[in-house]
Amino acid sequence: MTPTEIQAAAAMLFEAEQSGVQCGLLSSAFPAMTLDEAYKVQAALIDKKLNSGRSIIGWKIGLTSRAMQQALNITTPDSGVLLDDMLFNSGDVIAAGRFIQPRIESEIAFVMKHDLQGDSVTREQVISATDYVVPALEILDTRILRADPKTGKARIIVDTVSDNAANAGIVLGNEKHAIHDHDLRWVGAIVKRDGVVEETGLGAGVLDDPITGIVWLVKRLAQYGNGLKAGEIVLSGSFIRPLEAPSGSKFEADYGIFGTVELSFE
Repeated sequence: MTPTEIQAAAAMLFEAEQSGVQCGLLSSAFPAMTLDEAYKVQAALIDKKLNSGRSIIGWKIGLTSRAMQQALNITTPDSGVLLDDMLFNSGDVIAAGRFIQPRIESEIAFVMKHDLQGDSVTREQVISATDYVVPALEILDTRILRADPKTGKARIIVDTVSDNAANAGIVLGNEKHAIHDHDLRWVGAIVKRDGVVEETGLGAGVLDDPITGIVWLVKRLAQYGNGLKAGEIVLSGSFIRPLEAPSGSKFEADYGIFGTVELSFE
């Protein structure tokens, strides 16, 4: 893709979010798009948001489960950027029309105590740099159509990455835990929608250990001379399938002794 095409793709996504009307598949508009170019589109989209007054509060890791990777025919996670207007608290009610086609995932969020950077980062360094971990929900949204209405072609990984890894929001629980207090592989959640259990999962569904995802992210960011900063939030990846969040729905993620996270949609 040329620099002009990258900016055009980012503009399509920015307009789709502002208008609430999804744009067509970028993989159809730019069929030769590579994964690296998709991240360039994402970066251009984030620049537009920063220029509109937003600020970065952290990162998200996606496609960490084997099932989701197989669905998109990939073998690696993806990442996106968290912005200040994406942050919600447990118990919040999302206003009608805030998102286009929201879905919910259950995750463990890391909050960083120290900066962390480098392509040789270790698990022990991630643990040392983490201030605390907290139960969280991620709100996904799709500024790109999930499938082309004419051809039926589904979006692929370059569409998802360009669209900021489908991120739209993060909901933090109230319970903060030292990273050594729990084996994160065994931290799980029972996720209910409107009082009905829809999904259950364990942290081990995230690359066998959510800490592994943070290691992956730091190494990926190092390729661009970036890293994690103190105070930033990192969503380590979902261990349940995405759940549709229609108007009027209410979600409760019960993590047992790890805490709870609740969210409702008008």
